[in-house]
Amino acid sequence: MDTTFEQPARARLITAENQELPVPAILRYDSTDPLAVCVDFPPEVSLDGQGVTWTFARALLEEGLRGPAGGGDVHIWPCGRSTTVVEFHSPYGLALLQFDTPSLRSFLLRTYAVVGAGQEDLGEAVEQGLSALFGGV
Repeated sequence: MDTTFEQPARARLITAENQELPVPAILRYDSTDPLAVCVDFPPEVSLDGQGVTWTFARALLEEGLRGPAGGGDVHIWPCGRSTTVVEFHSPYGLALLQFDTPSLRSFLLRTYAVVGAGQEDLGEAVEQGLSALFGGV
């Protein structure tokens, strides 16, 4: 059975002036893509007025809650006991956000309750990825 769930999260955008601006975010997990997690941001916080979704490895989130992790477009690291920093890189620049660590941990545990570590059905995920890549060719 396919399961999707969302969890609101409080994020704080760290500006170049070192100010913290509250940003609404939704953490999302879909069992049809069991290795990934998503963070959705509403249109009003994006540069182009469109909603933004970042998708990255569930394992990256888990690793980033314990220590510095990531490469490429997404980097995650703990900042004290109660805050986790997520850094998103795009062609337009980067966004540095702080999330409450307990909220991220709770979300991660919920994902593992749906699809346990090592229990991911990779056949379906690979099929979907290839289909998306080749556009049904």
